[in-house]
Amino acid sequence: MEENLQLLSYLESFLTDKRKELFKKVIEQRTNHFTVATQDVYQLHNTSAVIRSCDVFGIQNVHVVEEVNLKKIDREIAMGAQKWVDINRYTSTADCIETLRKKEYKIVATSPHKGTLLQDFDISNKAALFFGTETEGLSEEVMQEADEFLQIPMVGFTESLNISVSAAIILQDVSARLRNSGIDWKLSEEEQILKRLDWAKKNLKNSAEIIARFETSR
Repeated sequence: MEENLQLLSYLESFLTDKRKELFKKVIEQRTNHFTVATQDVYQLHNTSAVIRSCDVFGIQNVHVVEEVNLKKIDREIAMGAQKWVDINRYTSTADCIETLRKKEYKIVATSPHKGTLLQDFDISNKAALFFGTETEGLSEEVMQEADEFLQIPMVGFTESLNISVSAAIILQDVSARLRNSGIDWKLSEEEQILKRLDWAKKNLKNSAEIIARFETSR
């Protein structure tokens, strides 16, 4: 970790004080306690909007399953969020679920019609929040594998919400409650250093050259 700290200090010496302070401020609010997974979302801008919401509410990792719909993340809609959020991509729902289970995440399927009401959702356990397609929702595979179902309480004539809207509502609620809890939700010191390193590299166009100079000067 000491070597990474030295490299981070060197890289950040090329950043403005304002940018360095922003990195420190943002990383303090990042979490892997919750993560988000989207499954074969047809509308590209919806996946991108979900990624943007994850950045806004401090969710560091997003898992994108593209088993049927293989598309590139819409950079304009994500508005650069894909630069700061880690996007994990899969061509198999089973692989995504297996990966998340190995990381001890509870699989939570969001649904407009059944499950725990959002305000009653227990935030104490690590959870992967799954969001499905606009037309059919989550696949039967996810529904069968889910440890819990989660729904947003609705009282109007409309029976469902757009996926990006649903994600924003849920993430705002659970992230706010998480930060007001006694749960150890922050990234570890090592995770924070590695992520700040990643951000610094992405922020410097000539980062490879700078790192090469650092290596030769040691």
